[in-house]
Formats: sequence, C-alpha cells, structure tokens
Amino acid sequence: MTLVSAARATRPLVLAVDVGTSSVRAALYDARGRQVRGLDARRTCPLRTTSDGGAEMDARELFDHTAATIDEVVGLSQCSALEITGVALATFWHGLLGVDTTGRPTTPLYLWADSRSRGAMPRLRRELDEQAIHARTGCVLHWSYWPAKLRWLTAEQPSRVRKTRRWLSFGEYVHLRIFGRTICSLSMASGTGLLDQNAGRWDAEVLRSVALSADQLGPLGDLADALTEPMDEYGRRWPALRKLPWYPALGDGACSNVGSGCVTRERMALMVGTSGALRVAWRAERAQAPQGSWCYRLDGSRFVLGGALANGGNLFAWMRQVLKLNSIRGAERELASMEPDAHGLTVLPFLAGERNPSYAANAQAAILGLTLATRPIDILRAGLEAVALRFALLHQILRAELPDVRQIVATGGALLRSPAWVQIMADALGREIVESGESEASGRGAALMALETLGAIGDVADVPTANGRVYVPDSHRHARYQAAQERHRRVYAELVARENPCSEEGQHNA
Repeated sequence: MTLVSAARATRPLVLAVDVGTSSVRAALYDARGRQVRGLDARRTCPLRTTSDGGAEMDARELFDHTAATIDEVVGLSQCSALEITGVALATFWHGLLGVDTTGRPTTPLYLWADSRSRGAMPRLRRELDEQAIHARTGCVLHWSYWPAKLRWLTAEQPSRVRKTRRWLSFGEYVHLRIFGRTICSLSMASGTGLLDQNAGRWDAEVLRSVALSADQLGPLGDLADALTEPMDEYGRRWPALRKLPWYPALGDGACSNVGSGCVTRERMALMVGTSGALRVAWRAERAQAPQGSWCYRLDGSRFVLGGALANGGNLFAWMRQVLKLNSIRGAERELASMEPDAHGLTVLPFLAGERNPSYAANAQAAILGLTLATRPIDILRAGLEAVALRFALLHQILRAELPDVRQIVATGGALLRSPAWVQIMADALGREIVESGESEASGRGAALMALETLGAIGDVADVPTANGRVYVPDSHRHARYQAAQERHRRVYAELVARENPCSEEGQHNA
C-alpha cells in the first residue's frame, strides 16, 4: 500500500468509504492516490445466512457502522489539521433494499449471495429472451440480480412489496439517510440487471416483467451529480463535511480495478476476496458482453467487462475450518510444496452456487476421488486449484473479447495472503501475474474517481500504482492443469449441467 504522512500529503484530500459484506473501511487519500498514514477506520459487518440460501444484512445497522467509520476519520483529520475536499463511496454491487415513503427499510438488505429467488429464474427465462436481455443489460436472469429477487419477493412476501416505495442499493440508502434524497449512479444501476448499459437508462422490458416503474428506482446520475448540504442531524454531526460534494456510490469491483491500476484494455484484475472476479475496465462509447461474462459500468464513459465466481476466500476459509487446518503458515508451506493436480481429486467449488460462466441455478459443491489416503491438505489444494480452473475458463472468454491484455494483477485479501494460491493461478491460466501493492484497492479507487471529478488528476489511468512480486507460470504445471480442466468439464457436465438445463452446458448436453 502506498502511504504518506499527514505532513507530506498533497492536497486536495478525499475521504473514501468502502462498504463490503465483511467490513466497512474509511480512509483519507491525497491527490496522488496515497492513503494518509494513521487516518483510517474499520468496522466489522454482521451478515445473516439461512439454511434455505438467505444472505442478508440489516441496512440500519450497516449504516450505523458506516457512519461510525466516518466519525472516526473526520475526528482524526481534525486532530491533524487536514481539510477534506470531498467524500467518495464504494459499495458492493447487486444489493437490494426496499424503503417506504419515509425512507425506512421495508426489507432486509438482500446480498448477491441470497439464492432464495432461484425458483423465479425458470419463469423469467421462459417469458424473456435471455440473450437479448444479456446483450442490453450485461446481466443474465440469475438469482444474484434484481429481477429474480423482485419476482420472489412479490410472490413470497407481498406485504413487504406493498409497503415499498422505492428499491435501492445500499450506497443510495446511505445518501438517502444523510441528505433525504439520493442518486443511483450508472455504476450501481449496472449491477442490478435492470439497466440498458449502452443507452444509460432503465430497461423498459425488464421493468415490465417485474411490475416496476422507473420512479420506484433511484434517479440515475453520474459522479458529476454530487450531493451537498446534508440534513441538519448530519450537518451538525460532521460540520467539516457539510459544504463538500458527496459523490454517488460506485460498485466496489469497478473501484478495485481503478485502485489497482487496471483501467485500460491492457491490464486485467484478478480479485479474490470472499468471492472472486476477473475484470477489465476501459473507456468506450459502447460495450457488449460475450456469452459467459457480464458487463457493468464504472461511470458514464467507462465499462467493466468480466466474470465472477461465488466462491473464493469463502471456500478457502470453509475448508480450513472444516479440515481443522488452523495454521495458515503451515498450510501455506505445504501447499507450495505440492505438485499440481497430484491428489487424485476433482472439486466442484460451488459452496455458494455458481455465477460465471454458466450461472447454473442449482449448482452445488462436490468432492470426488476421496480415498483412505486422502489428507486434509490434499482437499484444500484441490479446492484452490478448482477455483483457479474456474478463473481459467473466464480468462479464455475475456481474452477472446479483449486480446490486448498484457498483464494480470492479483488483488483481494484472500488471494494476496496466499502466495501459493497466486502461483496456482498463474500456472492454471498460463499467464504471468503480478501482485497488487494496493491492499485497499476499492477505497483507493473510489478516492481516485472523486479526485478525477474534482479535477485534481487528469485521468485515473495515469496515476501510478504499487506492485509487488511477479509470479511466472511453469509450462509443465500449466499442461497438467489443462488436462485437469478437461476432467472438471466432464464432471461439471455430469453433476451440474444435467440438473440445470438453462445453463450453457445443460443446453449443449440436452
């Protein structure tokens, strides 16, 4: 991470708040994209999961955590006599929240991982041309997006729907609480499955399919549409921020690309946090997502093309806990010493379901090939390799669309904590991977976007970023993983695609 002391920070300074599904982080950044040392705060976020696939948060509680991080950083900046110039916000994509006419939540905050709406997918796919919807919105008709969740809520919880005046992302809710009004950035709208990406407006056909009107969604805007003058309660709470621009929330994945320097067609970000994603961001007037990928927006002039995995660091953590591998350092040494695909196991890593490339509605995890000789570390290695093989599938899709990619940058706490896993990724993809030196890429990216809007920097693509170790693929190991990929494809076709006829593989094998 690039740090600077308060005394050496270059003005203007931006307060960046990054709201994730595991924690809220806030920090101060200077005009060169450097985090000001000692001026940051973090709060852990409570996440509720249910046995039927629920994954939700309490929006009011999450807002309180967000406000507390702002309290702390504002207090620290005042102690250091630093003047803040703007407030940037990055939040997770796909979160869905209903509010009533007074702005009070009528629903929990449903996360992308909430799969209870999986039953709504078949009907949506019968009623709508999914390929046409994907071409316009960049999203498929999967339970991780809003259309399926809205259909499910209408059928299963109609009283909540009747009380709801507006549907929001969490970032919009933050601003609604603080200002009494809100803006839905093109970035956040692009992750809903309701936005015509190239036209920059809500998609009329999808809205009709979920019985929704545009005025039940937040007004669309871009970073130039900043909010100012918070309501009295928050003006008194943060007098130093009262006259400043608060920029509309951006998707944390897009911000992560910015923060790690991946904002051209030449650099691809490979991120593994709780989940995983492979993304390229660049300036363009139009973009189209090839089959097996998605396309969202960073802002009004930039797109983000990529693919996402529902399973990344969550799989690593689950395996370590269940297999009683409590020593990360010891497990890391043993993982690094093992030969690729030498354990005789095939893992389908779908503990939280599947997203790209096929978005199979009912995908579940499986481990095949267990014997009396199988050790816990073998299962862990096979799981990490399985995630890498899923990334290799995404990489193949994206490279066909974006052949100019010259460098892959590894980001995300789960991946960067395991050099052995980064090497597995490099060998599975057959591509050199460089570690990002920016451990808080999403918050940094949000700050850089605000600084660009302020005119403090010309283009976020020109701001230097810190890099770390370079991982070079081994041709022998890559060949082993290519053979393993074929075995994984066969097992996927047998266990997942056959049960999910809407998936690409299911259609192929029907």
